Order: sequence, then structure tokens, then C-alpha cells
Amino acid sequence: MTEADERSVRQADASAPAGMGRRRFLGYVLAASTLTVAAELGEAALAPDEAAAAVPSLPGPAEIYDLNDMLTHATLPTANLITIRIDPDGTASFALPRAEVGQGITTSSAMLIAEELDLPLDRIRVTLADARPELLFNQLTGGSNTTISTFTPIRVAAAVARGRLLEAAALELGVALDTLSAKAGVITSTVTGKSLTYGDLAEKAASVTTSQQSVTLKDAGDFQVIGTAQRRIDARDAVTGRKKFAMDLHVQDALPTMVCRPPTINGTVRSVDNLAEVRAMPGITDVVTVSTGVAVRGRTFGQCIDAVRALKVNWGPGSAEGASDATIRDELRRAELPLPSLDLLTKSVDARFTFHFASNSALETNCAIADVREGSAEIWGSLKSPIVAQEQIALKLGLPASAVKVHVTEGGGSFGRKLFHDAAAEAAEISKAMGKPVKVMWHRTDDFRQGRAHPMATSRVRATYALGNVLTYDQRHTSVATDFGHGVGEIITSEAARLPVGDLTFSETIFALTQQTPYNFGVVTQLLSETDKGFNTGSMRNIYSPNVRCAQELVVDELAKRMGKDPYAFRRAFAKDDRVRAVLDKVAEVGDWGRSMPAGTAQGIALHPEYHACVAVLAEIDCRPETTGRKIRDACTGPRVTKVVCAVDVGLAVNPRGLEAQMMGGIMDGIAITLSSGLHLDNGHFLEGSWDNYFYTRQWNTPPELEIVVMPPTTGQPGGAGELGVPATSAAVACAYGRATGTMPTTFPINHDGPLGFEPLPTTPPIPASPTDGLGRAY
Repeated sequence: MTEADERSVRQADASAPAGMGRRRFLGYVLAASTLTVAAELGEAALAPDEAAAAVPSLPGPAEIYDLNDMLTHATLPTANLITIRIDPDGTASFALPRAEVGQGITTSSAMLIAEELDLPLDRIRVTLADARPELLFNQLTGGSNTTISTFTPIRVAAAVARGRLLEAAALELGVALDTLSAKAGVITSTVTGKSLTYGDLAEKAASVTTSQQSVTLKDAGDFQVIGTAQRRIDARDAVTGRKKFAMDLHVQDALPTMVCRPPTINGTVRSVDNLAEVRAMPGITDVVTVSTGVAVRGRTFGQCIDAVRALKVNWGPGSAEGASDATIRDELRRAELPLPSLDLLTKSVDARFTFHFASNSALETNCAIADVREGSAEIWGSLKSPIVAQEQIALKLGLPASAVKVHVTEGGGSFGRKLFHDAAAEAAEISKAMGKPVKVMWHRTDDFRQGRAHPMATSRVRATYALGNVLTYDQRHTSVATDFGHGVGEIITSEAARLPVGDLTFSETIFALTQQTPYNFGVVTQLLSETDKGFNTGSMRNIYSPNVRCAQELVVDELAKRMGKDPYAFRRAFAKDDRVRAVLDKVAEVGDWGRSMPAGTAQGIALHPEYHACVAVLAEIDCRPETTGRKIRDACTGPRVTKVVCAVDVGLAVNPRGLEAQMMGGIMDGIAITLSSGLHLDNGHFLEGSWDNYFYTRQWNTPPELEIVVMPPTTGQPGGAGELGVPATSAAVACAYGRATGTMPTTFPINHDGPLGFEPLPTTPPIPASPTDGLGRAY
């Protein structure tokens, strides 16, 4: 377990707000051989929270109705199709219609069931559901929405099951229902002392018809599981290597397969000069040309790598031919929307920030298995939008969607990457072309150079102020187009997002529903413009927020400086609501804000509200020459973040330990994108080709001091957490750097324009030879 798992989560002893209280909900008992139940949300669950008016700034769109609200409401019509089954061995089984990619949602979902069913956590089996088109929008994993949208349906279904088991026990034991108690999967009569297990009652509680049933959920004051720190239910499997990812599955005759990819982004195959020679290489069974390159299938992945490196391919131009950082930056600046004219009676802060491409590669490289037969297909992969995958693969194969079975496997990371099913689609195309099952794996270099990237962007900001007040705040964010081709979970919105006009409309909608300002800054406008669609982009962890928030918080620091205010005190004075002020106060207190520090070091502080949650981060940085000049082989050192304090309020933390882990991961992401991790675009391709030369936060750059404070429950409902920690950390680190160096940083990552720090891998062959000096490179 990690150190965070062993350290107790700081959580104040305060009772949760009433939240939903003890309202009644409707659920279903389904016709089945053993007890199977489902939920139906009643009208009360649809009542929106009241939106408090802010003065003098009016609430922005995302403060009234955000992306998470939209995703949650989209799931309601099919909530009753999510079911829990009680099995004869006394366990509860639940097929979660979301993707577990390391964020811990199988654990939090099991906790919800354990709470309402009064069943031990280790008696609950959570698996991942296959693609289910009937769920429509209810199988998309994104926008930090899983726990929010499933919080009530899962609990309702579990409560229905508990009620049905109690009724069956009353009949079986011949006692009144109100004399029974349920605990740890056992129902006991307080009159006779006799008891029955859930397993004893699983068949007796089942129904031959589907019927509706009303239940009352537990009050927050009665929670025994929700809100307690729990270790992940899959932790043992993860650390012992028992977890099954796509590449761990053994599908009959599905042999290792890799693709020889073009030297520039999205290049095309013109011809292959040595097909026969490569087909004759040891272990190679097939070589075919596909839309993404030349696919090779062999007995081992090592043989596939040798074959890919041996191929001699004539490539056509790609979609970003000749493009470089400089050309894209110029294109972005030309596309910037104008700022309003200045009032001569006010002062202003004007700034423009550049955020370079960042890799969306996950720790688990892109992969999938496909077995395409005459009239059918079967796919295995980690998919956050499996319905879209099923529907689009079926369309490409010329099959009805019902003939394509898509199995969702656990994933080793995603952060938005697995919203796209490009590996699965590629595997299906290759399997059809070869007429054989394939196990497709991308090489690390494929992921970095042809995979998904967070788009390059500029953010131009103008804030005006006078007489101690900020009067206007205007932000014009201009970005290389973000691909939202996954839609919101099914093919109609997926296709709409790809239309020539629909894509920008889709992006602007997402931008409006995610970006908000936590400060009373008078008249606030935040607008998006997009350009250049020649890149493979995606909603990398937090979409626009890390860039937008970083730019805003740097301007806030500059406003505070010009107005003679302390950065913390300035933020506190202008903060819109009490929850934001509370997390800000907490990090200032725990992090000892304002303490005396040596020259070249400094503190930074930042806020981020999102998806009915908020977070504050205090970061300390060391920019002294002895630190920035550290020498570590094949490493980017530079400034080091020495301390981070994070205070997070998600309303109700279902699993505080899981929330702490989410914040830790977000903090490392935020440090990376501010200081060191970015892609260099040169002549139509990215120079980075692996984790070796993409400088994500390494051990020697992680903060020695790290503290996460989980705030007491504030709303009784869970808020979004998966992306929450990244923007505030990115901004706090940037602000700390600016205060330590005396200069506001405007280009990110900060080291981007410095020496590369690595020798770029060649683009031909597209992947490097397997290393042979592993022991010599061990630390």
C-alpha cells in the first residue's frame, strides 16, 4: 500500500448535512431466479440545488448548470436498468456500467451497496459491464461524474434488495417484519433468536414478475460505510499482479499484433517495398496494410517489433505536415477573439499565456483484442465510452450493432485517453483484414507520437481594477481543436461532435459548462476559440481547466501585487462563497502561509471550483541554482516543489482515502504540466517518443512534504473529484514560481524553451529497438 493508505485521512468530526434526508424512492424487484433489483429515481431526485446569486459578479453558466449536471440528468431515464443481484453464496454482484481505470470507482460503488444492504465490503463483487446500448448516455465515464450520477441509483437498488430479503425472512421465520434486524449479511429475529443469511434467502426473495417497490434510504447520520476511509477492494490483486487488463486476457488464437506507423502525425501508406521479406521473418504470420499503417501479427511482441522495424514503407503526408510549435503558436494568436476596449479611468492587468501540447499517454499503453468473424465481432478493451465503440466499430465493419460484442476490461490509467476507442477500432480493422483474432498493442513511441495529446493553447487575460475593486475580468482562451468524437456516450452526439460546425459548438458548450471563476470580479467573460483540426487531441484530465485556471490565478497574484494586498488575503476577500473560503483558510493554516523563506524560494496559493466541489492548494517551490542545477542522468530536474498542502471539499466524500489518492495523483499532474512535461512539435511530429524523454513528475521532483486535508461533509451529496486537484496545483506551482523568481511565467511547461534534455528517437523506423542494457541503467 502507498504511504497515503497508511496515513489516516484528516477529517473533522462533524455530522453530515441532511442531504436527501429520508425521502422515499422507487425501485424494482425484477423477475429472476435469485433476487435481482434495480432503481428508479423519483421526482424528488431531480430537484436541482438552489444556485446562490453572487454579488457583484453574476453566476456563470457552470455555476448554475455544469457539465456534471448535464451528464447526471442524461443518466436518469435508464437508471432503472442498473441492477444488483444477490447470489446463493450470500454475495452481491453488480456490473458497473463505467470503466475502472485506477480511479477507484469499483471500491466506492461497492461501498454504496455495502451501506444500504448491510453487507460486508468483501462480500460484494463489482465487475465492469459490457457495452449496453440500451443505457444510452449512462455508460460514459468522464467529467468526474461516476459517483455523482450513480450515488442514488446504486443505493436505491441496494435498499430494495435489503427490504426484499427482510420480507422473505419474515415469511420464512414466521415473525413480524419489524422484529427483524439485518447485519453483515445475516437477518436475525429479536423474538426467536433465529437467523438466516442473505444466501439462504436469495432464491426465496426472488420474484417471477417485475414489480415496483418503495424504499427509504439511510440518513447520513446512520452511515457506517459511506464516509469512512477504505482500502481499495482491488488493491491486493493490483500489487500481486492478479488484476486482468486487456493484454492479460487469453483469447483463443489472438496473437500479438503491432502497427508500423508513419513518421508524421496521421501520415498514410503509399506502398510497402518488402512485404514478402517481412512475412518470412521468424514468427510472423500476417502483414497487412490498414488505415493507420502496416500491421504485423506474430508469435511474440518481440517478433512484431523486429518486423515493424524491418518494414520499408513509402509514406504519404500527414495532417500536420511541416507544423511546429512556432507555426501553431502563430496560428493560435491569429485566431484569438478580441478583448473589450479599455476604460481610460481604470487600470488593468494584461497577460497572454502559452500552453504547449501535453501527452495523454496512460501508464498502460494503448491496446485491445479483436476477433472479427463472418457476421460477428467480439472486442476486449478498456473503454470509457463503450457504446460509441460498439456502434462505430459495427458501422465500420458493416455489421448491426447487436452483432458486435464489446467487453470492458480494467485499464491501467486513462485521464481521458480511453474515452477514445482507437485501439479497439484498429484491432477490429486488422482482424477483419487478416481474418484472424489479434491482440493489438501500441508501442510507447506510438502513444507519444500518434496518440492523443492535450491541445496547445493560448489564454489572453485582461482584468481591470479601480478603488480597491476588480471591475472586469475577461479571458479569451484559444486552443487547437479538442476532439469530442466520443460525444456524451452514444453515436448521435458522437457524430454531431465531428460535424464541420458541430465540433466547435460542442467544444464551446463543454467550455461554458466547465469554466467558472471563484471570485467576485465584476463583469466576467470567458470565451473559447478553436483552430487547427490536424491533431489527435482529447479531453486529457480536466479538459480546459488546468490552462484556464493557471492563467487566471497568475493574474490574481498580479492584481494582488498591484493593489498592495497579500495573495491569500486578496483571494479571501474576493471569494464568492463560504466553501471556497474554508478550503483557502485551511491550506493557509496548515501550510503556514506567509512564513519567512530563503531568497529563491516561495509559496503559491490557488483555488479551483468544479462539479459541486472545490479545492485549494498551497505549494512551496525551490528555484535556487543548487536545486535547478541538480544533475540526474536522463532527467529533467529544474525547480523543485518542496511542499504541497491540499484542502478538498467534495460535499460528501464516499471514500476519503480514495479521495486523498485522487488528489495526490492530480497534484503530481499539476506539478508536471507546469514545470516539465510537454511535447515539442517539429516538422509534423512530436520529438518525445517515450516516458524516458517526457518529463512527468519523477521521484526526485515530488514534494517531500505532502498533506491532504479532506474537509468535513458540507452538502450531503458527493461532488466530482477525479480531475479536481490538477488545475489548483498547476496554478499554485506557477504562482510560487513567479514569486520565487520575481517574474510571472507565461509559457508552460516552464522548461519548454530550454534544452531538450534528451536525444530524440528517429521517426523511421517508428519504434526503437528493444533495450538490452536494463541492468546498467538501474538506479
